[in-house]
Amino acid sequence: MIQAESEAAFLARYDPADYARPALTVDLVLLGLQGGQPAVLLVKRAEHPHAGRHALPGGFVGIGEALDDAAGRVLREKAGAPPAHLEQLYTFGAVNRDPRMRIVTVAYLALLTEAAFTEVLARTPALQPGRVAVPWAGEAGGPVTVLSAGGEVLTLAFDHAEIVALAMLRLRGKLDYSEVGFALLPDLFTLRQLQDVHEAILGTPLNKPAFRRRMLDRGWLEPTGRLETGTSYRPAELFRFRKGD
Repeated sequence: MIQAESEAAFLARYDPADYARPALTVDLVLLGLQGGQPAVLLVKRAEHPHAGRHALPGGFVGIGEALDDAAGRVLREKAGAPPAHLEQLYTFGAVNRDPRMRIVTVAYLALLTEAAFTEVLARTPALQPGRVAVPWAGEAGGPVTVLSAGGEVLTLAFDHAEIVALAMLRLRGKLDYSEVGFALLPDLFTLRQLQDVHEAILGTPLNKPAFRRRMLDRGWLEPTGRLETGTSYRPAELFRFRKGD
């Protein structure tokens, strides 16, 4: 009986160079609200390929680096590590998505409050806002348009427009059944602010009584007994998100 080769022996003779290896990157969709509309943070590429175009912040994954660690590192290096809801979005691996070589990217969705979004822009001159205009209703999906602060249509580098479109589809799909929308709000918020977030992401007005009743019935909201300040009208009650046990 021929004895099977041990795993140690197999690994000792194994040559990784026998197989071509694609490079691996992570790209971050840093998304928040700006002026009541969804917006992403972009960097203008100074070098080829796609020099002069805007792109999502990203970077190559180190050979000994976990994907989530790489995403966290890019968040720190490119945006100063603002408090953010960070989740893996999708893997993009079209063969010719990058003209340099075979590069697969894992996209992450990072949600920022409006204050955090503004703070990142103020302290990181390399980043610029891009307003996301979604032409499709509900969860139909499809292309989106990213606009500059002056309203100019931006042609994004690589397949980053596709990544932004999928991020919006994912966010719309999760908004009604998960806590993801609260990542776009401060710790304390009014019901009006909560509805504003939902309307901005969904791209449609919502019935005020029905929306508030649905949010309250789900047990997500914890009254604080406090009122908002600095308003010229009757102050509204402040709530916080009630985290699950």
